[in-house]
Amino acid sequence: MPKNTKSSLYRVIEFAPIWLAITFGRILPFYLRGKIFGFVGEIIISYFPQARNRVRRGLNTVFPNLSQKEMNLITKAVGRNTALTLSEILMNDDYKKRKKLISAGGEGFDALREAKKNGQGAIIVSAHFGQWEAIRHHLAENDMETGAVYRKNNNPWYERLFLRSIKYGGLPIIARGGAGNIAMVRHLKKGGFFALLVDQDSHSGQSVKFLGQPARTTTAPAEMALRYDLLLVPVFATRQLNEQDIKLEYEKPIMHTDAIKMTNEINDRIGVRIKKNPEQWYWLHNRWNKE
Repeated sequence: MPKNTKSSLYRVIEFAPIWLAITFGRILPFYLRGKIFGFVGEIIISYFPQARNRVRRGLNTVFPNLSQKEMNLITKAVGRNTALTLSEILMNDDYKKRKKLISAGGEGFDALREAKKNGQGAIIVSAHFGQWEAIRHHLAENDMETGAVYRKNNNPWYERLFLRSIKYGGLPIIARGGAGNIAMVRHLKKGGFFALLVDQDSHSGQSVKFLGQPARTTTAPAEMALRYDLLLVPVFATRQLNEQDIKLEYEKPIMHTDAIKMTNEINDRIGVRIKKNPEQWYWLHNRWNKE
């Protein structure tokens, strides 16, 4: 069998469980679907050592005094939240209809509305925390459609599904990279909004403390805000006790100083959220590049 044919077949087989899960999920009531996907996430994180160990390494880095019981509870909750959020994103057309689940407020929201009114672009910064896609849904619902940046996936089937799904949160959607960066800047300069998740290891970033540990962090949001006089607003979407309701908090905009100071403040604000609700952050990412 030719190599490219084998590779294509492998990608289909790799994607099949995701397709089956989403197809099954669509026939279930929303609340029940969330419970099932959350339970599956708990099972995966509990019985796949690579995923479980990565979460625990991160937790040990930030919370070295956790008991074994606390570690186990948070690890399971991370798996549950991750699976729940991913399922909601991959069925974003349905999640878009769940407006009543989202409550919102904060100084940053008024600042964004004023920026929109004046034709000024804005950058919303957040993290892989809670239900981050709820942020763009809420902004779109309030006439502040917000674009997003995504990383291309090697599996063309998953890529197609994911790209189609996140478009329901708002446009434009651009791929990471040179051409995408140019498109984003053009959109921002025209008064558009973009949401960026800035909590992952950045190979080209600066060493800035994140949860008390040095971490390579992108300074791009701060640099763009300074260069093009853009509003820079941290926003966080925290799941409530029933894991379905979302509380959006639009924080005070980051004051324009210099890129490093502004990035430090962004990391600090993300850190406050994670320390308060550690189970809602995506600990599966190798944030401190320790592997």
